[in-house]
Amino acid sequence: MKPSLCSTLIAGLFAVASQAGAHEGAPANTAAPSAAVAGAVSGIEVAAMDREVRAQDDFFRYTQGKWLKDVEIPSDRSSWGAFNIAQDKVEQQIAAIVAEAAASRDAKAGTEAQKIGDLYTSYIDQARRDQLGLAPLKTELARIQALKDKRGLATLMGRLDRIGVDGPVGMYVGQDNKDSTRYVVSISQSGLGMPDRDYYLNDSDARLKDTRARYQAHVEKMLALAGHQDVAAKAQDIVALETGIARIQWTKVENRDPVKRYNKKTLAELRALAPGFDWNSYLKGTGAGKVGSVIVSQPSYLEGLDKLIAATPVDTWKSYFEFRMLSSYAPYLSQAFVDESFAFRGAVLSGQKENRPLEKRAIAEVNRTLSEVVGKAYVSRHFPAERKQQVLDMAKNFITAFGEGIDQLAWMSPETRKQAHAKLAKINVKIGYPDKWRDYSKLKIVRGDLVGNMMRAREFGHDYMVNRLGKPVDRSVWSMSPQTVNAYYSPTLNEVVFPAARLQYPLYDADAEPAVNYGSVGISIGHEISHAFDDKGSQYDGDGNLRNWWTEEDAKQFAARGKVLVDQYAGYSPLPGYHLNGELTLGENIADNAGAIMASRAYKIYLKGKPGPVIDGFTAEQRLFMGLSQARKGKARDAALISQVKTDPHSPAEFRVNGSLRNHPGFYEAFGVKPGDKMYLDPKDRVIFW
Repeated sequence: MKPSLCSTLIAGLFAVASQAGAHEGAPANTAAPSAAVAGAVSGIEVAAMDREVRAQDDFFRYTQGKWLKDVEIPSDRSSWGAFNIAQDKVEQQIAAIVAEAAASRDAKAGTEAQKIGDLYTSYIDQARRDQLGLAPLKTELARIQALKDKRGLATLMGRLDRIGVDGPVGMYVGQDNKDSTRYVVSISQSGLGMPDRDYYLNDSDARLKDTRARYQAHVEKMLALAGHQDVAAKAQDIVALETGIARIQWTKVENRDPVKRYNKKTLAELRALAPGFDWNSYLKGTGAGKVGSVIVSQPSYLEGLDKLIAATPVDTWKSYFEFRMLSSYAPYLSQAFVDESFAFRGAVLSGQKENRPLEKRAIAEVNRTLSEVVGKAYVSRHFPAERKQQVLDMAKNFITAFGEGIDQLAWMSPETRKQAHAKLAKINVKIGYPDKWRDYSKLKIVRGDLVGNMMRAREFGHDYMVNRLGKPVDRSVWSMSPQTVNAYYSPTLNEVVFPAARLQYPLYDADAEPAVNYGSVGISIGHEISHAFDDKGSQYDGDGNLRNWWTEEDAKQFAARGKVLVDQYAGYSPLPGYHLNGELTLGENIADNAGAIMASRAYKIYLKGKPGPVIDGFTAEQRLFMGLSQARKGKARDAALISQVKTDPHSPAEFRVNGSLRNHPGFYEAFGVKPGDKMYLDPKDRVIFW
């Protein structure tokens, strides 16, 4: 199973002092004067707060309302917030690394400096890209046009998989969910050009219908740029085919169930699901070769796809795959393709006003493609050795706090409680960067050959994945680079991972009093640990195997609490007419709620019975919640919010804050929330996980 990737939107913790005094909208500070610490840095961005909003009515806007009013989303972004601010700083740091490599024209061929420098130089040489036009794709486009009958679809799709062009079947090599000691091939649904099946099938939503019309126009323009005639008819056929694919796909909610998605099939059983598809040729084309069995994620989808293949003319499949090829490589082609790709994917789908500057796109691509090459240089410059131990110490407090939470669950039986403790004890915590770095020596990067570089890089990454088959599971591997501003939990490895870029100023302020760090960075630590016990993670044991370790009654109790949270979040709406999907976001909402509870408990463990200090007129408990909220400050364009509601298991930022704190007893105590306040939730309607 792929790791759960969680963008927690950590905010900058700016050392901004304010005049001491009770803050509007919260109870007067009753802490003893001796608890105040003269000259201490609170870490709270006081200037972002809106004192006209009561903390008890809308904590998200109380802590960042002025920032929300004043900040403008940059024209080249679909959203802006703490995550973007942090990422911008990281990009500047990476830019210096890339610039040095690009300036080193005498770097020896095959060295890391040569790869970084030549990939960047190839990307920014737009004049050469314009001159080459579609020539770099000539061989692959000819391969598509050479398709004579549907028997050849499997071989073609296997080849396209290797170079990062999605088709209606996706292949991934990862740990076996029921035997985490071995790697296995997983087959899943894929092949849509828009974010979700709703974009194709929902006729009651005017915005989505408009997006659908714009998508068809976009397909026409891309085909026209490639020199095709009769583009309107071909585009109509392509969108109709994708609509057929969407119609047979499972929903995102259905895909959240790891038990339903685990369907081990022999090759004979796989062929029985879709007999018209040459599975041997497909697997050979992907490089997987002969395997005894595969995991099928959506069996009914493959059955439907078999019928769709039979009903769709070969020429339509050729048009579809050519468009998929053009769409996948458009960012690396001539300016006309770059602009058209952005016009739909950036402007229509995300609401961006303009594309990011060429140099920034180039740096981002180098960072993605040579992730651990760049990461090695990044951590040597920007991640102090002592930082790893500091954050590891925090994580230990969170694991202890989680154990306390397990013991406090009155509804959990001793049998399940014992199993929960056993799993918690086996969680592995990775901080900063991997112990060993990936070897990129076999990846060839050539100056002036951007498309070729990207094709080779994608194939290199694909082969790296496929070559794991038959080998022992490597538990040292990371699924994120150290310079990624994010974190994740892997259920099959039972590990939480916090890259270096998530743990630097302004994300982690080593000079600030710890309360705010336990809120801002701590919420991420607690969130990721909590994923081991959310509605999906709780179905895996401590060894990473999909196994039911719950008693029947405890499982019912847990599910009942999940239903309460589903209903809570389904009532939230970031835009008129768009409510959150409480079932889609359940796992992340559980992690947000449990993570916030863990942050409070872990901070108390850190204090060892001593009172937290008062700084800037705020108690330590208040600053913890303020740090949590400011870590998730952000705003987004309407198009981006719609896409998030339809596709993202994370709730929008304001509901990640207000939604979780409405269930948190410590928040009520810290800010004196009472009946009648908008943040107030009747105790019988609150839910606490762990």
